Amino acid sequence: MVQMLSDSRRANLAATIIFESFGAYRSRFESISQRAKLRFEHQDWLGMREDAAERLALRRQMVDIAVAQLRSLLAERLHDKFVWVSMKAVYSGFLADLDDWELAETFFNSVTRRIFSTVGVDAQIEFVHTDFAMPPRAATFSIYRSYDPAPTLTALVAAIVADYGFKSGFANIKRDTRLAATEIETHIKIESGHSGPIGLERIEMLKSVFYRGKAAYLLGRIISNTRVIPLALALLNTPQGIVIDAALLKEDDVSILFSFTYSYFHVLAKRPYDLVQFLHSIIPRKRLGELYIAVGFHKHGKTELYRYLLQRLAETEACLDVAPGKRGMVMAVFTMPGLDFVFKIIKDRFDPPKNTSREAILAKYRLVFKHDRVGRLIDAQTFEHLKLQRRHFSAELLEDLQRTAAKTVRVEGDDVIIEHAYIERRVIPLDIYLRQASEEQAKAAVIDYGQAIKDLAVSNIFPGDLLVKNFGVTRHDRVVFYDYDELSLLTDCNFRKLPQPQTHEQEMAAEPWYYVAEADVFPEEFLPFLGIPKALKSVFVAKQGDLLSPDFWQQTQARIMAGEIISILPYDRSRQLQLDLSS
Repeated sequence: MVQMLSDSRRANLAATIIFESFGAYRSRFESISQRAKLRFEHQDWLGMREDAAERLALRRQMVDIAVAQLRSLLAERLHDKFVWVSMKAVYSGFLADLDDWELAETFFNSVTRRIFSTVGVDAQIEFVHTDFAMPPRAATFSIYRSYDPAPTLTALVAAIVADYGFKSGFANIKRDTRLAATEIETHIKIESGHSGPIGLERIEMLKSVFYRGKAAYLLGRIISNTRVIPLALALLNTPQGIVIDAALLKEDDVSILFSFTYSYFHVLAKRPYDLVQFLHSIIPRKRLGELYIAVGFHKHGKTELYRYLLQRLAETEACLDVAPGKRGMVMAVFTMPGLDFVFKIIKDRFDPPKNTSREAILAKYRLVFKHDRVGRLIDAQTFEHLKLQRRHFSAELLEDLQRTAAKTVRVEGDDVIIEHAYIERRVIPLDIYLRQASEEQAKAAVIDYGQAIKDLAVSNIFPGDLLVKNFGVTRHDRVVFYDYDELSLLTDCNFRKLPQPQTHEQEMAAEPWYYVAEADVFPEEFLPFLGIPKALKSVFVAKQGDLLSPDFWQQTQARIMAGEIISILPYDRSRQLQLDLSS
């Protein structure tokens, strides 16, 4: 039957397979995202977590189905480029009527790369650049509602919240809207520098709600005296009912909600381009790729990241070079001046005392991808078969990569081929930050370092190697963790109290005289080995000293094993509205 098909017919059928697989993927993706509202209203936090895992696995499943069908249809013509060039042309024609054409292009690329394992990119059979610089068709619906000023700002906030139609009741909606309105008015007056009328023109709110963990976020923008002010209302569903926990109005606070250290939002996005453009209008320092990733389209976000990389390399004479900081025992890390991310490549051999394997490292990164990152684990985008021009590498870096990662990196003429790499957002290593920061900044960072460890613990993550050099500081001065080779689930660890010596020989022994199993951890031994500067150790002990006792760790394990899902707020407690539940 396959031999009887003309090439044009074969290309049309094959393109249709990919297009229909994409449609099925998007339908299921939206269906899972739609469940988030019910999960939130019914406080089904375990169901929310299960949905997150299901959605992360969905895309690969749908690509697998498409690839299997193409193998059957194309048979011996599966790797025939002439057929694939025709397929791409047919497929591109299908996209003109889509609201999510950019995601469809990336889906096609995923199928292509699964079959061809293309080194670098092939513009003939991939959408290296989009076929549509602008949306192929005009929007038939608006993704946001616009609100004109009401008699009072409190009434306006109440009208906004009511339009989202939450079926579970609010604990005290009058109180919450009054407090939120006061926060908004105060912020606008501070921003404008005067205490008179705030000059509110309108508020525009996205119709879709952003769900993550135990929270829901209403996102919008305030137009006041020609200024655009971001607005995020953070909702929590408590035993007493839903509360407006915070009104976030600073760009940095809203930007942190979409940080590369958090898991992806569940949000309905039938026209993702418009959603991302709206978000970019209120947090313009976020690249479009980061926003696509934050709302669950991580593969297309990776596409945008790659396009950004190509653009940066074309615009600069600077070279990729070894990243600042101590050299890693497991990873070779490099970046470029002005580039806000780093490349990480697994070395061929690991420096002592590291005792792990390449497969184990890959498993750690897969765990981080699937896990709740609670604002403390950097998301890593995986790239395979990268091809970059040799001239973009410094001689030192290229020599280092060929010496330490020859199984992954090779030079072919004027090109450098990287078989597997992770790309992560660049942060300042904490050990470097502590040396350069002011005394006040260093104290705050050490305290947040301890809080980062605690946040990871309650999310069932133990970093393993707690050295400060394995943590970094973001542009928002938040401490995050990025070295995953010794990371494990907290519940897999055995936190023990340090045995006390019973004899003089035991007390003087150079090596532990007691048995230590592989999973044993002794928190009382942490402090001397963390790498905290001597002048800051007392600050750490005063604020985070409970980390140095097995009690904290054992109690946290007990909470997790009892099924408790512990919430970590993505904003500072100072941003919370002062809710008086008795009022």
